[in-house]
Amino acid sequence: MSEQGILDDARLELIEGEIIEMGKIGRRHAAFVRRLLRLLSPQIEAREALLDAQNPIALSPDSQPQPDLALLSPRDDDYEERHPLPEDVLLLIEIADTTIESDRTIKMPLYGREGVRESWLVDINEQRVTVYRQPSPEGYRLIQIYTIEETIAPSLLPNITVVLRELFAR
Repeated sequence: MSEQGILDDARLELIEGEIIEMGKIGRRHAAFVRRLLRLLSPQIEAREALLDAQNPIALSPDSQPQPDLALLSPRDDDYEERHPLPEDVLLLIEIADTTIESDRTIKMPLYGREGVRESWLVDINEQRVTVYRQPSPEGYRLIQIYTIEETIAPSLLPNITVVLRELFAR
């Protein structure tokens, strides 16, 4: 449908065979995407990762979510030939204010089951980040919560850090 132009203006994700309408991006959500882009961009070297925003990840034939941010393994074609697969994802980040429950109960387990090695769920309202690691067929085996006083780094890119006080600063 997308290739035919039917869904051009729609914000949709394919999750486990269902087409899910995504909510409109609010000001706070957009600000957090921009803030993370600002915090991460200067730390990333082109040969180690590609920073991607709100683009599809091909988890499986029936799941193609659009996470807010992703750090991907670099490719010469910038994924023109295909969308990134789970093994291409170094870190996936979802930012939630109104979608926290569905992100926590639907998307994060899906990412783990499909083999995304690490996912972060940024909870704007509670000012914390839940880090999901060690994917398995049941979801993630390791789940850690980080608060505003802490600094986190992706396990596959330990030289890239996010100081949560800077992320949640206004």
